[in-house]
Amino acid sequence: MTAATFPQGAVMEESAEEKALFAKISWRILPLLVVVYCFAFIDRVNIGFAQLQMKGELHFSDHVFALGAGMFFVGYLLFEVPSNMFVERVGTRKTLLRIMVCWGTCATAMAWVKEPWQFYTLRFLLGAFEAGCFPGIVLYFTYWYPSARRSRAIAVFMTSTVISGILIGPINGALMKFGHGFMGYQGWQWMFIANGLPCLLIGFLCYVCLSDSPAQAPWLSPAEKKLLAERLARDGAGAGRRSHGGGAVRALLRNPMLYVLSLINFLFLGAVYVLVFWTPTLIHSWGVKDLFQIGLLAAIPNIVGAVGMMLMSRSSDRHQERRWHFVGGVALIAVGLLGIAVLAPGVPGSIALLSIATIGTASMTPLFYAYVADYLPREQAAVGLAIVPSLANIAPIVTPAIGVWLRTSTGSNTASLFFIVGLYAAAAVLMVFAVRRPKAAR
Repeated sequence: MTAATFPQGAVMEESAEEKALFAKISWRILPLLVVVYCFAFIDRVNIGFAQLQMKGELHFSDHVFALGAGMFFVGYLLFEVPSNMFVERVGTRKTLLRIMVCWGTCATAMAWVKEPWQFYTLRFLLGAFEAGCFPGIVLYFTYWYPSARRSRAIAVFMTSTVISGILIGPINGALMKFGHGFMGYQGWQWMFIANGLPCLLIGFLCYVCLSDSPAQAPWLSPAEKKLLAERLARDGAGAGRRSHGGGAVRALLRNPMLYVLSLINFLFLGAVYVLVFWTPTLIHSWGVKDLFQIGLLAAIPNIVGAVGMMLMSRSSDRHQERRWHFVGGVALIAVGLLGIAVLAPGVPGSIALLSIATIGTASMTPLFYAYVADYLPREQAAVGLAIVPSLANIAPIVTPAIGVWLRTSTGSNTASLFFIVGLYAAAAVLMVFAVRRPKAAR
């Protein structure tokens, strides 16, 4: 049964052979891809920690950091679609090698920023080099997983953002605190070096360890390849997605649903990055001044969020339902962030409420992209999975600056928290009233 024909709310059952096959596939490809996106997420958001030292040492204002945060997404926007089409032409292995070597070099070079123009340039290049990583990997999953497995696969993959959130706080906090002055470098410089250099090695590991498609995987037996091909054929997915002719692309661009999905992604992605870039400063505003303690506290909501995201995605796959799970995630966000804004419950209470919100924020992406992958016909997948996040990436160019303006103009966190909740709520309304099930949407 396909995602389009399987009754909503029913439960998909698999044979023992299928469960063993997908377990084997997941253990082979997911751990390395989780590591890839851990570093992708760390390298795009680590300026949220770096600013705690860089602002004083380089005399950069909040607005310089907000613009620098947004410049990443300008580069990402311009290069995401071409990069994802390149995946289909040359394969995932070569594409990830190119992407990771280039972005790792750029991320490391951030350690030697002195002027705002250098900061903006490197952030733009980081976005340009990283473009295609996320949509390329989601496209790659359609070669290996049917719809009933895809949300779980994307959720496991997206634990990378939560794992990076767990690691980035304590590790970067320690680097900035204890590395300050070591060998003549400041703590924030050691942070950029330690976050960027490993990407070079990981890129080569992707080239050596991954297979571009199931047919090229030496670690699958002929019987396993046949079983997977049959399962994907029943689902209308798989490595046959190698065609994206001009007619299919033009049909996609004429489809209003493409722009509705992009707008939903625009809204919740804009909210995500206001919160991500601002979390260290938010914790600092609660009276926590030690950088290492800020890092440890920032890790707690991400641990809770990882568990909640996996449970939410498992439920979504099992019942083949995306939209109301998405709305449930937004409800958790509203409870957590509005609780912080209205109750001001102190550090323990605020961390608890932030943890509730993080379950929702962590669940948004796997639920949403599972729907997008279900919805797109095979010949439109490569372009569609790039266009939706590409258009959405306009949001983080502007929303962090709005968050900074609200915080500085009001002198409190309340307005910014309401702004974040408002973006998520608008995404949920569109998901309920403008988005249909994949079969009806097609």
